[in-house]
Amino acid sequence: MDKIRVFKLNLILLVALAFFINGCASFKQNMMVKTAKMMRGFGKKAVNRYPDVEQLRQAMPVMIVQSDMFLEMAPDDPELLLAAAELNGGYAMFLRKTDKERAVKYYKKSRDYSLRILKQNPVFNEALDKSDDEYIKALQTLSKEDVPALFTLLTSTFGWIGTAQTDKPRALAELGKVEGIIERILVLDDTFKYGGVHAINGTYNAARPAMFGGDQKKARYHFEQAFKISERKFLLWLFLYAKHYAVRVQDRELFVKTLEEIIAAPDNLLPEQNLANEIAKQQAKDLLEETDDMF
Repeated sequence: MDKIRVFKLNLILLVALAFFINGCASFKQNMMVKTAKMMRGFGKKAVNRYPDVEQLRQAMPVMIVQSDMFLEMAPDDPELLLAAAELNGGYAMFLRKTDKERAVKYYKKSRDYSLRILKQNPVFNEALDKSDDEYIKALQTLSKEDVPALFTLLTSTFGWIGTAQTDKPRALAELGKVEGIIERILVLDDTFKYGGVHAINGTYNAARPAMFGGDQKKARYHFEQAFKISERKFLLWLFLYAKHYAVRVQDRELFVKTLEEIIAAPDNLLPEQNLANEIAKQQAKDLLEETDDMF
C-alpha cells in the first residue's frame, strides 16, 4: 500500500476512533480537531517527500474535502486554515493548463483561507477594503509568525491574477497590495520557503516589460538571493528563472543551461521537497522542448 493511501487510511481511522470514544459532542469535536492538526504535521511532511506527482495529484481532491470537513468544526483555526490554503493552491497549480476555470476557483479559495488567518489581526481586517496605502500600512502590524499565511496569500493571488480571464481587471487591481505583501515578507523573513519571496519578486520583475515597471537587474538580484538561500536545491526557483528571466532577456544559453541543470539534478537532492522538485523536472523537460519557440 503506498504512502498516500496509508496516510488517508490512518486519518480516517483516527477520526473514527475520536468519534466513537465518547458520546459528548464537544469532546468529539475537540478530539477530531486535535487529530486533524496531528495528521496535518505528518501528512505535510509525507506529501512534500512524495516523489510520484501524478499519484498525488489524484489524491489531492480527497485531501481537500477532508480539510474542508475539519474546518467546518474549527472554522477559525489558523493551522487548519493554512493547511487548507496550501492544499487548494497546490491543486490549482495542477489545474492551470487543463482547466483554468476550476484553477481560478481553487486559487481564490486558497486566497480566502489565507485571508481568514490574517483577518484575525483586527487592524489588517479593517484595512482590507480600504486604499492600497492603508492596506500596506496595516501589513506593518503583522509579525514573523504571519509569514506562512502571507506567503500563501501571495502565491494564490499571483496564481489567480495569472489564470483569471473574466475577472482580470479586478485581479490586476490587486497588484499594489501584492507588492506590499512582497516587501513585508522580505522584512519579516526572506528565507521562508527556501527564499521563495525572492523567487517570486524575481519573477514579478522579469515578467513585466520595463514600461510597466519591470526591472531585469532587480529580477536577477532576487533570483540570485533565492539560489543562495536554497543552495540551488529547490528546483522550482531555477525553473522560474529560466522561464521568466532568461526568456525576457533573450539569453538562450542561460535558458537551456538552467533547464538542463534541473533535469540532471539527482533524486533526493532536497528530500523534504521531493514533490516540488519532481514537478520542476517535469516542467523543465516540457519547456526545453519549446526552446526554438522562445528564441
